[in-house]
Amino acid sequence: MTLSDAVTLRELGLRALARAGVPARHAETQIDLLLDAELRGVPSHGLLRLERIIRRIENGVIDCGSEGTHRWLGPAFLTVDGGNGLGPVVANAALDAAASRADETGIAVAAIRNSNHVGMLGWYAERMAGKGFTIIALSTSEALVHPWGARRAMIGTNPIAIGIPTGGEPFMMDMATSVVSMGEIHDHAHRKVPLQPGWALDAEGRPTTDAEAAKAGSIAPFGQAKGYALGLAFELLVASLAGAALGRDIRGTLDDIEVCNKGDVFIVIKGQQRDLQAYLADIRATEQADGSGGVLIPGERGRACRSDRLRNGVPVADEVWKKLHILAGAEAAAWRISGGV
Repeated sequence: MTLSDAVTLRELGLRALARAGVPARHAETQIDLLLDAELRGVPSHGLLRLERIIRRIENGVIDCGSEGTHRWLGPAFLTVDGGNGLGPVVANAALDAAASRADETGIAVAAIRNSNHVGMLGWYAERMAGKGFTIIALSTSEALVHPWGARRAMIGTNPIAIGIPTGGEPFMMDMATSVVSMGEIHDHAHRKVPLQPGWALDAEGRPTTDAEAAKAGSIAPFGQAKGYALGLAFELLVASLAGAALGRDIRGTLDDIEVCNKGDVFIVIKGQQRDLQAYLADIRATEQADGSGGVLIPGERGRACRSDRLRNGVPVADEVWKKLHILAGAEAAAWRISGGV
């Protein structure tokens, strides 16, 4: 691992995207999302994805200038054709429109198709909750998860994020309906670290702890049948509202040549505000179980990690560090590893 600072990582990412022809404002949105994942300790959704994004731009399956086309089908239901734009750029434009409408109607739904990978949903949830909106965010992916009791991937990792204003720091929950994301499998492969037992099957449907083998296989749903049921429900919900593809027909989140055809749904609510801090404090103060490090509220571990890394530096996998400099057009000497963490 190499230790860097957030400013350097952001500058390198912006240079890489500028070289690929991304407008400056859109590049800032994309890199801020990836960098926030690194700061929160979620490298699976961080800078390792930048190379694929740039290859997709070069291969013509991302239109880095598009913010999407909006059409209101009713007072509170917005459909968005992303025009193959960068996922976070299209999503932010849709969220801004939905928030403006929710100020009038109390609630608005934005359903997005023909966009690209939106990245870490918690980034949007925290952003909107910080503005006083409650948000439920859903997304689908390529078929990466096997149904409970099966050996073949049929549904996506299909994450959900929820953001809620609390009167203090926003509440933010972000989780996949699989036991881990495919990005985490790729991160383990980058770092040559074995997977935990029970996470994945190989291409033949056999349990594996080899991250490279798991990339060609499938991931387990979390909570056995419960995670499978939620993942399938979200797949059907997003596909029906957004007009997106389903299951094994989804492409474009893990390759660099296919047009992305998954979907995203954001439900934005402008409700009555209340102070939730006392209740959250009671949760934190609950008597902890033996061996526990204490009770945290979802999102707090990532927020603490972000504060620490902003002060003390961000550990980046050597391969990602090297590729980041190459993409940014830096001299070879700049990315030679001379230590690390």
